[in-house]
Amino acid sequence: MLHKAVQVRLYPTALQKALLAQTFGCSRWWWNYALNKSIQVYQDTGKGLGQVALNALLPKLKKAEDTLWLADSYSQVLQATTLNLTTAYKNFFEQRAGFPKFKSKHSKQSIQYPQNVKIVDSNIKLPGNIGIVPAKIHRPIEGKIKTVTISKTPSGKYLASILTEVEGENPTISEGKIYGVDLGIKHFAVVTDGEKISKYDNPKHLAKHEKNLKRKQKKLARKQKGSKSRNKYRQVVATLYERVSNSRQDFLHKLSHKLVSDSQAVIVENLHVKGMVRNHNLAKAISDAGWGTFNNFLAYKLERKGGKLVEIDRWFPSSKLCSNCFYKVSEMPLDVREWTCPNCGSDHDRDGNAAMNIRTEGIRIIKAEGAAVSAVGGEVRPHLGRKSKIGHSPVSTEADTVLGTPSQCG
Repeated sequence: MLHKAVQVRLYPTALQKALLAQTFGCSRWWWNYALNKSIQVYQDTGKGLGQVALNALLPKLKKAEDTLWLADSYSQVLQATTLNLTTAYKNFFEQRAGFPKFKSKHSKQSIQYPQNVKIVDSNIKLPGNIGIVPAKIHRPIEGKIKTVTISKTPSGKYLASILTEVEGENPTISEGKIYGVDLGIKHFAVVTDGEKISKYDNPKHLAKHEKNLKRKQKKLARKQKGSKSRNKYRQVVATLYERVSNSRQDFLHKLSHKLVSDSQAVIVENLHVKGMVRNHNLAKAISDAGWGTFNNFLAYKLERKGGKLVEIDRWFPSSKLCSNCFYKVSEMPLDVREWTCPNCGSDHDRDGNAAMNIRTEGIRIIKAEGAAVSAVGGEVRPHLGRKSKIGHSPVSTEADTVLGTPSQCG
């Protein structure tokens, strides 16, 4: 079975917006209540609350005088919220994510319907009292609908992410190029297939809008808190952040598609981005680049095609090795962009040389797993037993618009 996700735009009526706002509020309140309850129980007993124990609290809350309004919410939405919270706890304890956070009404709002959602005349029918919501479905919805996540962005747009299950087997690929990719700041990516080196400049999406963002944020800060003017202008700032996010994701989608379309494997470094952004001189540029998102895009697109994404260790000295004779220099400061190997005399461009070494190391890893490759690409058969360390979802999440959640808007 294969899973795919398609994100579509919704255009709810005024009544449906009110009902969705009520459901968002119930889900958000239940998440915060359940999270607070879990923290208190853990502090008192040293044990947490599981999914069953948390769901058992809901019937009493729906009958209590202060929380009677919870009964108006579709029950499976609240149960899905419980599942998401317990999953967040599990990811925290297994060190895949940070500790779950309380949700704010000023940030992106979302709810999840685990079943009973239907496509009716190119619109989406939600269970409960919401009914058929007008939608713009830009591509066919294939397979059986598993879950649908409804969200409202800070700029006021409504979206539906439809997860479907499609019958079929994972494809395999045995032909195509093998790319080595060195990610950076000046050049977003330096890519080599073993013969040719290509450089893709960093678009610096945030920097292009930074002056406008600064001006609008100052204007927002002067608005009186709680006023209609402030709430209205918050959407103006959110829309600008959304534009930055959309342009960044458009660039990442196009570049990842270009690399995946004619390759059987892509080799990347396992960069420690969280540690790198501690450098305050580079933090904004690194965050703006979107290296992690790019690797995730490569991962699911290669997986869908039957290709392979290979990570090399972040401590691999890709910049210090001579790609010709593999001599390793002791130091390579960041300001050195070109250098000559003292052993063989080869002249190197720092980033191009690093990309060559990343590719060579990736091919060594693939060979160690038992796949046959040639020096210029050749044959690589994905080894199904190995799981990538990339923290990505195996679900395709392409959409005509991809929206961000700017924390500065709240």
